[in-house]
This record gives sequence, C-alpha cells and structure tokens, in this order.
Amino acid sequence: MTTTTDDLLIPMLGSPAAAGLARTLAKQRLHKWGCFHKADDVLLIVAELIANAARATPRQEIRFQLSRDAHGIVIAVWDASPQLPQPKPLVELTLDDLDLSEEALDDNGGRGLPIVQALATACGYTIDPGGGKWVWARLSP
Repeated sequence: MTTTTDDLLIPMLGSPAAAGLARTLAKQRLHKWGCFHKADDVLLIVAELIANAARATPRQEIRFQLSRDAHGIVIAVWDASPQLPQPKPLVELTLDDLDLSEEALDDNGGRGLPIVQALATACGYTIDPGGGKWVWARLSP
C-alpha cells in the first residue's frame, strides 16, 4: 500500500486490545481531516478488520492504515496469514441460533465481513508481495 504524509500507518500487536487502539487513532485522524460525518461507519469497519487480523495472527505484528484521497477514505489492515478472508453466508439469526454459554460466547462471531461489505463503497484484499495480505475497505467522501 502506498502512503502519504497525512496517512495513518501504524504497526501493532495482534491482540484483543488492538481494535480499541485502532478505533481511537482513527477517530482522532477523522476529526483532523474534518471527516467526522463518516466516523460511525469507519470505526465499525476498523474494528472488524483489526479484530479479524488479530484473530488470524495472534500476538504477531499487524499493520493498520487509514488514508484518504479524492475517491474517499480507505481502511487497510495487513496481517501475515496466508488465509484469505471468507465472509460467512448471510442468514437470519435468532437468539436460539447463538450459543450464549460462557465457554462458547466468543465463537458466535464471523459475520463482520458482510457488515463491512454493506457499509463500504468497495472492499477486498490484496496479496502483499512481501508476504501476508492487506484487507481493505473504501468509503465514499
């Protein structure tokens, strides 16, 4: 991914805390850019992409990039995993479909990529020539 001096590009540890840190940094950058009207969608996408990268490569480096250009705002997250993103099929869920037991509470996820697809103007992934992949989403200005 290419960067400009106004981009946010930060390496971080793939951990449960990474999504919160990335959201905080993104919120500050959006405010600096005067793009706060996009904050809800951007912050949700940031949290989903960072959480996925941290889950794919726990306790390893991930990279978070937030940039903007004439076509909008781009959120991109790199991780070293060769596994490509696989959105779960959309199905109507009820509370009966979820296992709310303490042991399985964290296993009810996997529906974030369809949310990203719904919010973003475009999204996808790019294989990094140095290894791993960038998963990205673009929002219109």
